[in-house]
Amino acid sequence: MSRRGLGLGLVVMLAAQLSFSTSSILLKPLLDAGWSPAAAVAVRVALGGLILAGPALIALRGDLRPLLRYWRLVLGYGLIAVAGTQVLYFAAVQRLPVAVALLIQYSAPVLIVVLGWLRGTPVRFVVAAGAVASVIGVVLVVDPFDSGGARDAAGVALALAAAVCLAGYYLISAVPTPGLPPLALVGGGLLVGAVATVAVGVTGLLPLTASAQPVMLGGATLPWWMPMGIVAVVATALAYSLSLAGSRRLGSRLASFAGLTEVVFAAGLAWVLLGERPGPLQFIGGACILAGLVLVRMDGVAVARQPSGTSQPDSSRKSLNA
Repeated sequence: MSRRGLGLGLVVMLAAQLSFSTSSILLKPLLDAGWSPAAAVAVRVALGGLILAGPALIALRGDLRPLLRYWRLVLGYGLIAVAGTQVLYFAAVQRLPVAVALLIQYSAPVLIVVLGWLRGTPVRFVVAAGAVASVIGVVLVVDPFDSGGARDAAGVALALAAAVCLAGYYLISAVPTPGLPPLALVGGGLLVGAVATVAVGVTGLLPLTASAQPVMLGGATLPWWMPMGIVAVVATALAYSLSLAGSRRLGSRLASFAGLTEVVFAAGLAWVLLGERPGPLQFIGGACILAGLVLVRMDGVAVARQPSGTSQPDSSRKSLNA
């Protein structure tokens, strides 16, 4: 891919992470008002899938055969990328401090680098340096050492499983699907994720509770459906669509590192809307994450400049539908 293509993919991916970051800010008041995480996730992804249903049908021109052809990919996207990542993360949060669970989940980019190395993809020094800088940055931003609370072995296992699902999300998103419009993959995956999340709740593994009580956000009292609606449109339908488009351009490795900027955006929005001012370490951590992203992007540009046939292919490009 050309340097211009990488740049455009990075812009799209950063826009996706900015959209994703609004979910934690907008869903937090709902959780405080009595919503369970599973219920909030189920409603969020169901609404997002329904919002994309119309555009997806238009993109498919009413022909559902591409969805049937890639049914395994759609199922994997819904179960792993949507339901698995969110449900496992929130299950971990019930046992661990939020910062610790978030830190473990965002080890996903390192998992992708390790997976590529195990599959024979060389790990250049600039990528290793970027991974180290990014991990240090996430540690500083989430500040797990100031969160308190016991370390629960089951919680750590759940957070690690969430990290694996997040890595799977980027790997699946980077898989090309000729004939299947991205909107159809995202819309179908969100609906699958909603059904799976509700199914988990019905089994009793996670509670499914909701509340119609008004919520407080930024000093204003809002009806519950307003933040949920914004989350469904911006942080779900738009964010997943942009993320898929960005991952297709960047590949799973660079896209996963770009995904770390969600932590930075979330911290900034929490400062503006919730009054949670970041500390000096969080500013340094944000700079480390961005530095790591720049280093990994430098490697992507170097590969893009190589003559055709000499670059190492992204391991995620192998079709999951074969």
